[in-house]
Amino acid sequence: MKKIFLTMVFIAAVIAVSAQTQPQQQQPQMPRQQQTTLKPVDPARMVPGMMEVMEPAVKIVKPGATDREAPADAIILFDGTDVSREWEDTRGNPSKWTVKDGTLISVKGSGYIQTKRKFGSIQLHIEWKSPSEVIGDSQGRGNSGVFLQERFEVQVLDSYNNPTYRHGQAASIYKQYPPLVNVSRGPGEWQTYDIIFTAPTFNKDSLTYFTPPRVTVLHNGVLVQNNVSLHGPTDYTRIPAVAIKWHGPASLQLQDHGNPVAYRNIWVREL
Repeated sequence: MKKIFLTMVFIAAVIAVSAQTQPQQQQPQMPRQQQTTLKPVDPARMVPGMMEVMEPAVKIVKPGATDREAPADAIILFDGTDVSREWEDTRGNPSKWTVKDGTLISVKGSGYIQTKRKFGSIQLHIEWKSPSEVIGDSQGRGNSGVFLQERFEVQVLDSYNNPTYRHGQAASIYKQYPPLVNVSRGPGEWQTYDIIFTAPTFNKDSLTYFTPPRVTVLHNGVLVQNNVSLHGPTDYTRIPAVAIKWHGPASLQLQDHGNPVAYRNIWVREL
């Protein structure tokens, strides 16, 4: 028995020595993937070229000689001569408004007039004056209006020493936003509106806005409406949101409110 045990120990020792003398097979090494470390840009080491964009070049438009004169890309809607070239009544008939001394004057009972062209987003320049002779008060004095897309009214009114409801005075977005300040000139003096209008987009239901119409107004060079979002079309008695309905480009309208309000130098740029 002892001999058998010693024999087994001897065999085990031989096997162990033989295993140590055999060359070990090396495991294949996977190639190392080269790692790229992105170094953050140090703002203190920025150079001008990193932030400058050269193309496409900005379009060149020749401006008017003064800020009230139309730039080269403007559409002239009234230049003091022929009203029928660009305007008609709301039924498509020739306008009954009169042209006198280079001005376009509202005629009582003749109705609104509107442009033959239809517009989306625009920059509008328009000059107006209320009658020199003061007749009436509040909304009955020098009343007219500029309607954007036939729906959204920027109020025209003789608001010089003429109290009325705040969102119905000159340069208000009628029944929605009063002007930030009242910068009205006196009766018979020319006044200027520069209006930036962004047309609305609609949700699938066609009865709500995806992006509402927005309006900025400068009255006599002073900011009085600062990119306000409209709640809906102008309506004398209803909540504006109730009157929302899908529409595309539409005409610019001037309101006949029974007062002989005069207009001149009307031009527009499509945006």
